[in-house]
Amino acid sequence: MKLKKYLYKTVTSTNDVAIKKIKKGITSGLIISKKQTKGRGRYGKKWIYLKNNLFMSIFFNINNSISLKKLTSLSCKLVSKSLYKILDIKIMIKKPNDLLINNKKVCGILQETVFFNNKKFAIIGIGVNIHKSPVIDNYPTTYLNFFSQKKITSLKIYNEIKKNFENYLNK
Repeated sequence: MKLKKYLYKTVTSTNDVAIKKIKKGITSGLIISKKQTKGRGRYGKKWIYLKNNLFMSIFFNINNSISLKKLTSLSCKLVSKSLYKILDIKIMIKKPNDLLINNKKVCGILQETVFFNNKKFAIIGIGVNIHKSPVIDNYPTTYLNFFSQKKITSLKIYNEIKKNFENYLNK
């Protein structure tokens, strides 16, 4: 399966756009935006927008029996593998959905499931700190370019994540 790319300058949330695409009958794709105005994390927490970081969502039809817990674990592994390929540094998964470098958050992943026309869809929102990281009380954060000799771009990360998800979906 090839994931069609949908590019935006500004969205409320890439997951919100994915839900709209599903309700229009589009069964899979990848949303990427330069800016999110109302990004969200687990339990309604706000995802903080910082310019030049990566904001994307992948959506696709899934089997009704797959659990959100299994989907979360899979998503974390695929994104972690992608970041490791680019940076060659240990990426730790902090359950359920954060990726850490040196015990500092570098990526957050938000999974949602949506039912439409008797089908179940997974929406995987991915936020990666590339150039800057937000200040979060009691939760240290970092960004990828802090660890890299060469400048890492959102396009490079996006392409690697896309490739890993497409490989998984084609199994």
